[in-house]
Formats: sequence, structure tokens, C-alpha cells
Amino acid sequence: MGSRASPPHDYLHMHVEQLRRRHQSLSELTYARDEDAKLETTRARLSNILKRHEDLKERLSRDSDKLIFERLQKEFEAARTAQTEEISIDDDEWNDGLLATIREKVHMEADRKVMANQVIYCLDGARIGIQYETFFAGEPCEIFHCVLESKSFLEKMTVIEHTLPFFLPIRELESDLLSSNAIKFIDHLEEILQAYIDRREQVRLIKELYGNQIGELFHSLPYNVIEFVLEDFECKVTVSIRYSDLLQTLPSQARVLAWPLRSSRRISTRSSSASAAQSVPFRLSYAEEALKTLCLPEAYADIVLDLPHALKRIFSSQDSD
Repeated sequence: MGSRASPPHDYLHMHVEQLRRRHQSLSELTYARDEDAKLETTRARLSNILKRHEDLKERLSRDSDKLIFERLQKEFEAARTAQTEEISIDDDEWNDGLLATIREKVHMEADRKVMANQVIYCLDGARIGIQYETFFAGEPCEIFHCVLESKSFLEKMTVIEHTLPFFLPIRELESDLLSSNAIKFIDHLEEILQAYIDRREQVRLIKELYGNQIGELFHSLPYNVIEFVLEDFECKVTVSIRYSDLLQTLPSQARVLAWPLRSSRRISTRSSSASAAQSVPFRLSYAEEALKTLCLPEAYADIVLDLPHALKRIFSSQDSD
């Protein structure tokens, strides 16, 4: 008995199913392209926001304090010129008793105390001025001022004006330390300022030295959160570092991930399921360790130097699985 031919409607059903699958594949492709376009649009908008953030930060940090800085700088220089005696103090001699003596003299004459990175002036109007000189890589970097008011010897001092970056916690330190331990307040403020300058200059240096390899770069105002992307490699590498304390110049946390690119030959030759697995980022532990133990420019150089070998080891391990 001969085999029966399939009814015409079966052929029609198969044809419709093939068309439906083709349409679904095209829809998925279109969706993927649309998603890529959306991602690129989002990235462009984010880059624009980051640029505006940088411009605003520079304007707030520079313009708002410029007049105050110039006025205080002139006043501090006048106090320096008018001084009758300069007192050099060793660290072990710097204490609250000495500060009490300075407060006593503030109503009588101009004087100053010189330390490693700070100069204390007795200013007119029962005020004490602290000039902080910051350094990076052994070179002078930036000068900041803080003025304390001492209306009488018995009253507590208060911060009446300063040229410190507005995002540093000077008011919190004033509340916590100034009335109970003025020396600790002055010294702690110096440490926070110096650590901020150190983190800031490290970022400036990697942008100056390796800007052509760095894609997007983001940082918080006090530079205690820093993120950037490396794009001139087989993988897209994202770097994220955190400083848990504003006194730190080395990160307390670091995360470095290598994201395989879609256009990579290694990925495109695999099946769709394998490609999906390969899209999961790889953690670069050696890079994270470098970031937590070396200054940022040195860590960056080490990361880039060993990156091709690290990626090769990762891909070889994946191929052997």
C-alpha cells in the first residue's frame, strides 16, 4: 500500500511556521540592534552628564573660593611681614598648651607657628589663621586656608571662613574636635587635605599619561570613588575602586572585570549558549591586588603590562573546560 501524500494544508502550515520563525529571528535581531542603539544613546548621555559634572565641580571649587583665597592670602602675607618673631616647633612640642599660649597672644601681637605642612598665624580681630601647604610627589601642590575665631580666651574657637573644598567634612570635624581637642582638629584637617590632594593628583596623572587608553572615567568630588574603563584591548576592562576613609591614599576596595567583546573572534565562533556564557565578565584578581598596594599610576602600569597574559590564561582555561 503506497504512502499517502501530505495534505496541502500541512505544507501550508509548515511554510507559515518557517515564515514565523524567520520573522521571530529578524525581530530578535532588530531588538538586539535597538538595545545596542539604546545603550549607545545612554552612554552618550552619561558621558555628557559626567562632562557637565566635571565643569560644575571645577567652577564650584575654583570660582566660589577665588575671592576668599585672594583676600586671605593677602592677609596671611601681611601677618607674615608684620611678625616680630618666628617660632619653629617640633612635633612633640605641638600641644594644647602651646595653642592656649597662641590664643593668649592673639589679642596682643602677630605671631606664627611653623610645622611641616602648616603655618599658624595670629590675625587681627582675635582670629587664628591656619595655612595648609599640600604636596604631591615631593612638590608643592596647593595652598588652603582656615580661619578660627577666638573672641575670648575662655570661649571655644569656631571656624568662621576657609578655602577648603566644600565637600570635605570641615563642619563635622569642627563639631567633633575643635572644642575638645583643637590640636587634633588642626592636624586631622591637614591629613584629610593631603590625602584628598594625593588621590586627586593620582587620577590627574593617569589621565595625563594614559588618557588615550582610558574611555569613560568617573570620580566623586573627594575622589574616594573612582571608576574608569579600558577599551584598547581584546576585552573591555572596568575598574572600580573605593576609599572607605578620607585619610586613605590607597583603596580599601578594588574590583576589576574583563568583559569579552561581542565582536571577538573567540566568542563569535561559539554556539549561542556558549556565547551567552562567555558574556559573563572575568574578575582580574592580580589587578585588584595591584590597585590596593600601589599608587594608581603604578598600579595602572602593572595592570596594562600583564593584561594580555592574564586574558590569554583566562581564555585558555575556558577552552579547556
